[in-house]
Amino acid sequence: MKSTGLLIAAAVLAALTGTLYWSDHHKAADTTATPVDAAPKILAVKDSDLSKIEIKKKGAEEIALAKNEAGKWRITAPASLAADQDAVSSMVSSLSSVNSERVVEDKASDLKPYGLTDPALEVDIATKDGKSQKLLLGDDTPAGNAVFAAAFGDPRVFTIATYTRTSFDKGPNDLRDKRLLTADFDKISQVELTAKKQSIEFGRNKEAWQILKPRPLRADNFTVEDLVRRLKDAKMDLAAATGADEKKLAAAFASGTPVATAKVTDAAGTQELQIRKDKDVYYAKSTAVSGIYKVANDLGTGLDKNLDDFRNKKLFDFAFDEPNKVEVHDGSKAYFLTKGGSDWWSNGKKMDDATVQSLIDKFRDLSASKFVDSGFTTPLIDLTVSSNDGKRTEKVLISKSGDNYIAKRENEPSFYQLDSKPVEDLQKSAADVKPAPEPAPPATGKAAPATKK
Repeated sequence: MKSTGLLIAAAVLAALTGTLYWSDHHKAADTTATPVDAAPKILAVKDSDLSKIEIKKKGAEEIALAKNEAGKWRITAPASLAADQDAVSSMVSSLSSVNSERVVEDKASDLKPYGLTDPALEVDIATKDGKSQKLLLGDDTPAGNAVFAAAFGDPRVFTIATYTRTSFDKGPNDLRDKRLLTADFDKISQVELTAKKQSIEFGRNKEAWQILKPRPLRADNFTVEDLVRRLKDAKMDLAAATGADEKKLAAAFASGTPVATAKVTDAAGTQELQIRKDKDVYYAKSTAVSGIYKVANDLGTGLDKNLDDFRNKKLFDFAFDEPNKVEVHDGSKAYFLTKGGSDWWSNGKKMDDATVQSLIDKFRDLSASKFVDSGFTTPLIDLTVSSNDGKRTEKVLISKSGDNYIAKRENEPSFYQLDSKPVEDLQKSAADVKPAPEPAPPATGKAAPATKK
């Protein structure tokens, strides 16, 4: 009986082992097999190899683009236009690898039911080795979330996502370079602005801007950089820039009120942008591109500034650099502070860091409420700051003028009117500077005597 049971168990074990072996091997085969409706690529080409693109849309002008020897794309039809390199590169990236969702037919005998006999959109591409491919996009699928597609010469019919079609369904305005100034703004050396009956010229020294005309003045770097950014981002509104509307745009510009004229200069030369306003609409004309265009209102308002808008109203340039020395002469009072290591010292005494930093912050806060041509008299307050490891020393003299104060930087002709509060706050902070607390005496290590109860 025992031997019979062992034989039966061995037979069952062998059967289970064989079944498991068969199951494992057939699972592997099933997972590696390619389904009939798999999603292969329709087009596959390196985007760097593409040299020409043609977009043919039913009921619209054909668009052609070509890449020059420098690797830059340009629109060649319906007109020769500069291309938006980012927009074209995005489309090229999509074209280089067009993935289908699934195969509808392996060998379609009739393309008409899919709208591919006369496709709604055809995209022809050519590579630098002279080879070409055509992508045909037909009707939407019944569900509406995909499009029938085919590659010319391939008998298969595919579906692709509608958002993929959107990547290729472009018009000239989608791919055109809309910049009104094409200068290399990373390398511009000079900017000129004529607005509010004033002409201002800015020059850049490394990353800092200075006002050169109408006279040398300190510039507010942030405000000048904002002007440069607006000029760099100035773009044409192409919604009404073609056909009969071109005449209307030209007429509106001709009759408009001049707002500003800006010039930017880089190594390649100078480009000019004129802004005019007709009613509540701003129009632009550039030497970099032909035509008159509507522009965003914030471009017009951003350029409509006067000289004082670009001047540096801060009395000190050390900003958030840590000073090395600070001096305050306020009438008969005088304060001398020197940085040694991480500590501040005055007359051999270590000073309280919090009160010194409060005073330095008041130096940073000194800013003109406006610029004036006169009013500076006998100085009452004399401020000196040394920073940048002693390489920069700034000195400011302040005099009283009615309810306000007039300040003057050493070796500069400009006068800065100051409100009374920031000056009085500085005077108070100077008076509040105090020595650092004495360190606590070291512990003796003796236990405190017990308290009798």
